[in-house]
Order: sequence, then structure tokens, then C-alpha cells
Amino acid sequence: MQIFKLRSSDEFIKLGQVIKAAGWVESGVDAKFVIQDGLVEVNGETDTRRGRKIVAGDLITFDGKELKVVK
Repeated sequence: MQIFKLRSSDEFIKLGQVIKAAGWVESGVDAKFVIQDGLVEVNGETDTRRGRKIVAGDLITFDGKELKVVK
């Protein structure tokens, strides 16, 4: 499981941004498509909104990988 640390000044990060920052996709366009296609889960539920606000404590899964967001 990967850990993604939010910057101290940030309360959230958008779903598309976090999967790109984690290196799971190469570009924002790729992030858009995998999210729209229902391939990404947030806290065990499929979410098709790339602008979804991801906060500390959220667990993101994609393609067999997991990422936990921490503050």
C-alpha cells in the first residue's frame, strides 16, 4: 500500500490529481478516462468524478494497487 501525504496547507486533493501524483497514470487525460470508466474506487465504492475531493483517511484503489491519503 502506498501512502500519499497531503501538503500541510491543503485540506484535500482531487481524485484525478492524486492518481496522477501516485504514478498510476501518465497524464491527467489518462486519469480522466480510468475514472470515467469506473476503474477507480474510493473507500470501497466506484467513483466516476475526477474532481472528487480526497481527504486524509481516504483509501483509493486502482488496478490492484492501494493508496492511503494522510495529513
